[in-house]
Amino acid sequence: MIPYWFMFLVPAVAALLSERRGRTARAHLTVQRLTLGWIAAGVLLALLVGYRYEVGGDWLTYVKYLNYVEGATLGEVLLLPDPGYMFLNWLSMQLDWDIIGVNVFGGVIFSIGIIRFCRSLPRPWLGLAVAMPYLVIVVGMGYTRQGIALSVALLGLLALQRGSTAWFFVWVVLGATFHKTAVLLLPIAALAASKNRVWTIAWAAVGTAVAYALLLSESFETLYESYVEGEYQSEGAQIRMLMNVLPALVVLAWSKRFPFRPAEAALWRWFALITFALLGVLVVTSASTAVDRIALYILPLQMVVFSHLPSAWAPRDTRRQIGVIWLVLAYYLTVLAVWLLFSNHAQFWVPYRFYPLETLL
Repeated sequence: MIPYWFMFLVPAVAALLSERRGRTARAHLTVQRLTLGWIAAGVLLALLVGYRYEVGGDWLTYVKYLNYVEGATLGEVLLLPDPGYMFLNWLSMQLDWDIIGVNVFGGVIFSIGIIRFCRSLPRPWLGLAVAMPYLVIVVGMGYTRQGIALSVALLGLLALQRGSTAWFFVWVVLGATFHKTAVLLLPIAALAASKNRVWTIAWAAVGTAVAYALLLSESFETLYESYVEGEYQSEGAQIRMLMNVLPALVVLAWSKRFPFRPAEAALWRWFALITFALLGVLVVTSASTAVDRIALYILPLQMVVFSHLPSAWAPRDTRRQIGVIWLVLAYYLTVLAVWLLFSNHAQFWVPYRFYPLETLL
C-alpha cells in the first residue's frame, strides 16, 4: 500500500506548502509554465501508472486486447473499435513491449491530461491530491481505456472553458477513440455555450450525431444489453456518486463565490445538474454499473470545486483557507484509506507491483 500513500501524500504536502495562484475573473484558466517539481510529478505519475504490473481488476482483460492486433496492419487496426487504444496495442506489439508498453504509452497520455488540468486550477497541488484516490489510482490504474479517454477529455474541458468549442470537440472525439463513452460529453458544448448559442447548439448536435455514428452506434446495442438490461452492479457506486454530489451542491449554492467566466460557470453548473440527474437514475435503476461509468466523466468537478473552496470559503483569511485545505485533504485521505482497507476490489491493486523491479527479482 505504501506507493498509494506516497502518491497521495506528495501532492497533499505540496498543497499545504504552496501558495494559491492569483486568479481573477479576467485572467485565469492559464496553464502555468511547468516547474521542475511539476515535471517530476508528471514523470513519476506516468511511471507509476505505466509500469504497474498485474495491478487493476481488469488486468487480464486488457492483456487479451493484444490478440486483436497481432498480425494486423495499421490500417486494419484503425478500423477496429476504440482505434486509439488499439493503436497503442499495435505500437507496443511492433516494439515487442507487450502490455507494459501499452500501459506506459497510456500512462504518459493520462499524466499529461491530469497535470495540464491541475495546472489550470488556483491550487494545482490540491487539485492533484483530490484526483489521487479515485481518478488516478482506481480509474487510471484500473479502467485503463476510460482513464485515458477521461484525461484527454480534460484537455477538451480546458478548451471549452476558454470558449473554444471546436477544440473541445477535437479532444473529446480523440478521447472517444480510447473509450467510446466519451462521446457522451459532446452535448455539454451546447449546454455550456454562452455566446452564439443557437449556432453552437446546431453544430454541437451535428458533431455529436456524426461522432455517435462513427464511434458508438455499432456498440450501443451491446453496451445497452450488457450494462442496462444485464443490470450490472457496481459495488460502491452510491458512495462514489455521493462524492460528486458534495461539490455539485457547493457549485450550485455558492456559484457567485467562484471566479468563473460565463462559459466556465455554465460548464460546472451543468456538471452539477447532471450529477443530480445521475443520482436520480441510480435510485430508480438496478443497473448501477452503467450509471457509475458515466459518472466517471463528472470527476473533474471534484478537482475544480475543492481547488477553489479554500478561497471561496474564506476569501481574505489565510489561516481559515489553510484549515479548509486540511479538511479537504483529511476527507480524501479517509476516502483512500477506506478504499484500500475495506473495498472488496482493492485486492486487485494491493500489493502494488512495479514492472522494472519485477524483472530484477
